[in-house]
Amino acid sequence: MRLPFSRHNPYPSIRSATYATGGMVAASQPQAAQVGRDMLARGGNAVDAAIATAAALTVVEPTANGIGGDVFAQVWMRDEKRLHGLNASGHSPATLTREAVQQAGHEKMPLYGWTPVNVPGAPSAWAALSERFGRLPFAELLAPAVRLARDGFPVSPEISEQWKRAVQRFRPEFTEESTLGWFDLFAPQGRAPEPGEVFASERHATTLESLAATHCESFYRGELADRIDAFSRATGGYLRKEDLAAHEVEWVEPISVNYRGVDVWEIPPNGQGIVALMALNMLRSDHDLHSRDDISVLHRQCEAMKLAYTDGHQFVTQPDYMKVGVETLLSEAYGAARRAEIGSRALDPTPGKPRAGGTVYLATADGEGNMVSFIQSNYHNFGSGVVIPGTGIALHNRGHGFSMDPDHINVVAPRRKTFHTIIPGFLTRDGEALGPFGVMGGFMQPQGHMQVVMNLVDFGLNPQAALDAPRWQWTGGRQIAIEHGYPPHLLRQMAERGHQISYAFDYASFGRGQMIIRDPRSGVLCGGTEPRTDAAIAVL
Repeated sequence: MRLPFSRHNPYPSIRSATYATGGMVAASQPQAAQVGRDMLARGGNAVDAAIATAAALTVVEPTANGIGGDVFAQVWMRDEKRLHGLNASGHSPATLTREAVQQAGHEKMPLYGWTPVNVPGAPSAWAALSERFGRLPFAELLAPAVRLARDGFPVSPEISEQWKRAVQRFRPEFTEESTLGWFDLFAPQGRAPEPGEVFASERHATTLESLAATHCESFYRGELADRIDAFSRATGGYLRKEDLAAHEVEWVEPISVNYRGVDVWEIPPNGQGIVALMALNMLRSDHDLHSRDDISVLHRQCEAMKLAYTDGHQFVTQPDYMKVGVETLLSEAYGAARRAEIGSRALDPTPGKPRAGGTVYLATADGEGNMVSFIQSNYHNFGSGVVIPGTGIALHNRGHGFSMDPDHINVVAPRRKTFHTIIPGFLTRDGEALGPFGVMGGFMQPQGHMQVVMNLVDFGLNPQAALDAPRWQWTGGRQIAIEHGYPPHLLRQMAERGHQISYAFDYASFGRGQMIIRDPRSGVLCGGTEPRTDAAIAVL
């Protein structure tokens, strides 16, 4: 693979690829990216920059993440020449059973309220990353987020639009005592903030100060834990301070496949990163994938992703409950068997038969070669709608991913982690880091990972061009949603092969990505950022 640093971008956006040597932060909000860059300027490393950026994003992009969400990360430490994986997703409450959900009148897991609230892992991730790899004092990393919350920040255009949609959607939904506080926190004037309007939250600032002072212990075993427990008990929730106290982050070994000489790394289950790897595993021996605008390429991409996703939903959950191992799902033999099912016509996918055995993404790199791939989410926009009074903590609704089918591998049960959508990606070659990448956006994420990797490796696009390129999304059965930008003749040919093609006008549904690629020879960093949102790259 030739490093794709200089090829002309055939998909022009308002941005060109960004280059630097001293350090780089790519994030979905300019103010957050600048916070991370400032940490690098103070002598912090890529991990310090990632934590500070993530904390700032809980303030300036509450439409997608918050203190009450989950985190996954991959960290490349140059001196060790290895990747470290962090799974900071939380488990379900000890009192949450399938029977309890049924007795509450639910035939499937609800999206809002207390029922889909698992233990949040974001604060624990910040603390664990800082303790293991950080250089700067932890309180210093959260100080910019505190200032943004207390003094206010001008809301960006895309976030304002998402905020407005949320207010309209939530008015008929949030009628219970547990969710009414959402409007008090996020719509105090009865509406969402306009673009450029300054929004402040003293409650959010105070909570961030508590996290900074206690290294996040207050969230799991202190004052904040007591507040969460009290509100849950008072409003019919399942979450208790014992659940919070039992939470621990997991340091995990990332999993990978070698795709045409490049190792593509993901966090192992319960995350869905394995879906991207399974799809790439099916295609890695195809030798005619040279043009994005070739019907056989687009057709095979879509078919591989359909098969991989169908397997993911059938076999992937918390590792303790998986009946088929990661090694089997990523084996060359199983990839070849699934690849053989791809013909010239669109499939209605079914699971294979292997032998048993609302989100923000950011990327950081420092001048020494350390790099971080970091993703943080409240799952569905603002999350569950449950806001802890006086704290600014909006709790996620990750438990919505549980099934009520007693025979399903992902059935709801106490102290379980559900199938998780957020996935940070990373690329290496010959034992050297190329860099972090990610495409946020629910079930679009592995689809975005696959397309971005192929844009780099097969089609030679630079990071910005790889993110600018129009995307497709499998939405079930033979249905494929397509962004504008694909040539009409290609869509006609796809329809002739049996795909049900539709144009989609909601660009947010196709994910929002960031990427930093490092040239191992020169150390030059090349970054790309998402044209579908208010993203930015800050450099040192």
